[in-house]
Amino acid sequence: MTIFNHKRLTNETFKLDIERMRQGWYSDKYFVNIAQTLQALAQQGYRFSGQAKHLMQAGVDLSDLATGELEVEMQVFTRRGRTLIAGVDKALSMLRHCTGYTDEKDKFHETWSRLEVEAVQDGIITRYRGDARQVEPVLRVRGPYRDFALLETPILGALTRASRVATNVYNTLEAARGKPVLFFPARFDAHEVQAADGYAYDIAVNRFNQDYQQHVGSFVSTDAQGDWWGGFGGGTVAHAAIACFLGDTVEAMLAFSAVQPSEIPRIALVDFNNDSVGTSLAVLKAMFERYHEALELGQADAVRYKLYGVRLDTSGTMRDVSIPPLGDKKLDNGVNPRLCWTIRQALDNAWQAWDLEPQWHGRAAEYCREVQIVVSGGFNPKKITWFESLNVPVDVYGVGSSLVSNDSATGTNTDFTADVVQVKINGEWVNMAKIGRQANDNSDLEPVALNQL
Repeated sequence: MTIFNHKRLTNETFKLDIERMRQGWYSDKYFVNIAQTLQALAQQGYRFSGQAKHLMQAGVDLSDLATGELEVEMQVFTRRGRTLIAGVDKALSMLRHCTGYTDEKDKFHETWSRLEVEAVQDGIITRYRGDARQVEPVLRVRGPYRDFALLETPILGALTRASRVATNVYNTLEAARGKPVLFFPARFDAHEVQAADGYAYDIAVNRFNQDYQQHVGSFVSTDAQGDWWGGFGGGTVAHAAIACFLGDTVEAMLAFSAVQPSEIPRIALVDFNNDSVGTSLAVLKAMFERYHEALELGQADAVRYKLYGVRLDTSGTMRDVSIPPLGDKKLDNGVNPRLCWTIRQALDNAWQAWDLEPQWHGRAAEYCREVQIVVSGGFNPKKITWFESLNVPVDVYGVGSSLVSNDSATGTNTDFTADVVQVKINGEWVNMAKIGRQANDNSDLEPVALNQL
């Protein structure tokens, strides 16, 4: 469930590998071991015979405690300072479809109905202030530990991955000050994570729009990234496509524009020959000429030659030939502020060198001014903040690997932890948290009806 539509996703979306998840295929082995141990003890009718001095001193009767069927309270939380939560519904789907135990005849018994579950909605924000005893749980599960021990690993993984991506995207959107951020990390990880990552990205865009009263769109690069929320991948021309046209970016863009539906934005990738200004101007002129010609002939599809933008993607180890060297690689190499300013000025003034009838001057000037600048290649919140502080004329940021980064040094580490904090003895819940942890609450937790999942 998200805070935006209050609808929880079900396994129709996730398509979990239920049978193998029930067997512990995706679980750390020590969870498999404890689940099997508790199940064996339950079958034997084992009763606790150890020492629990603090409970005994408190007068708790442990004489008939069935350890194998012990009910516990587990809370799940993260210690990233500010975390935008995503992945909750997938975790709940695991609890709904994979909670239970396998008996001595190798038959699986579903026991999800014995669980009491509380969870937050995807899209809420939690905060951690440095004390592991004071956390904001996003999931609380009560029930026989034997029945859901195997699920701790995949649940934590689902929450960690999705919340990391959502938080990284949210931070990037803040750095971009409301400018669109294209989601480009598909090539930096296994294809199996695309749907979950794209969903987390969309959660972040929606939360950013809510918090800052913006209307930023969600732009993903693959259809898989839009699968869980109804989006579709978008894009125009890659470097490989330009290579297919023997390095002629103009020819590639004209062919693309002639063939592809007009609703696909025409964004020219202009760094193939390391002359972003020259290539931008050549594409702009050729596209406008086709646009002009189509309008003069009264053709309704003239819009297919409307250049939406140019994308700068110069390698960080290279200096574009249009930028005179200053001796500082930070300023010279890659996509840098000077390159963007030079491109903007060149685009805005390009029409003045065209041989046009006077009545077309205004429309040509408008055509040029409306071309947006899209940048990509090594962008992260730090670099985007630098660009924005300088008011660099960038309209759209394409961001890739930094959106999936999980690194303590950059503050993107978003690992989740699950702790058993209470156990049920003789119908009463008693503290059983390890030293340094304790049961906590979160006002965003709400009861979950697993039967609806």
